[in-house]
Amino acid sequence: MKQNHALVREPGTTFPRCITSLSNRNLINVSLARKQHHNYCKTLVELGLEVIHLPRDDERPDSCFVEDTTVIHNKKAFITRMGAKSRRGEELSVETVLKNYLKTKKAVTPATLEGGDVIHLSDRLICGVTQRTNTEGINQMEEWLGILVENWTDPNIVHLKSYITYLDNNFIIATETYATHPFLKDFSVLVVPSDESYAANTLTIDNTVLMPKYFPKTQTILRDAGFEVISLAMSEFQKCEGALTCLSLIF
Repeated sequence: MKQNHALVREPGTTFPRCITSLSNRNLINVSLARKQHHNYCKTLVELGLEVIHLPRDDERPDSCFVEDTTVIHNKKAFITRMGAKSRRGEELSVETVLKNYLKTKKAVTPATLEGGDVIHLSDRLICGVTQRTNTEGINQMEEWLGILVENWTDPNIVHLKSYITYLDNNFIIATETYATHPFLKDFSVLVVPSDESYAANTLTIDNTVLMPKYFPKTQTILRDAGFEVISLAMSEFQKCEGALTCLSLIF
């Protein structure tokens, strides 16, 4: 199904208080983050998407990572109940806008689910059972969206898409740790070098892959596999352990 829209929200003033295990959070430059976000949005427009801008949320540090609030499939949106309690509430304004485009339903307790755990394939979803997503969240999502969901269990990670993203034409890109996982046996797997693991989080629009800048080996691997590649500066989002897919809801 052709994707026409991208829902986004630029980083708020409290962005440096984002959830992260990294020690360089206090070095976040909000002005630079907004510039990087602007360039990201500009690229989405150039690739043919209508970009819908949510109002900035200066009270919620992680609110720019809109992907986690909702999972969208076949004109339906499942509004998540995030595993990170401090992030609950981000989804309210997202739901208000999405109701203009899609049928929506909200996850209910005891479900937890974040969009960063969900990999979209043509005939099914793969969803991580992680620190942020539980099986009840997956079951509610599967019922509402009406699509098969396969559970990939790894309680040691935050989001599955930090390690694996789907490209196109049956290609998956994955970190070395996950590249040989049985779930991926039927895919053509591109393996990210160990020193470029952040580059496993990519966003594909048609045959163009958006990836973070300054990961030349991964860029070469993608181009050799036949993909057009656009690399974008993501330094300020990386400090919050966020990445390209986190910053938009594509539908």
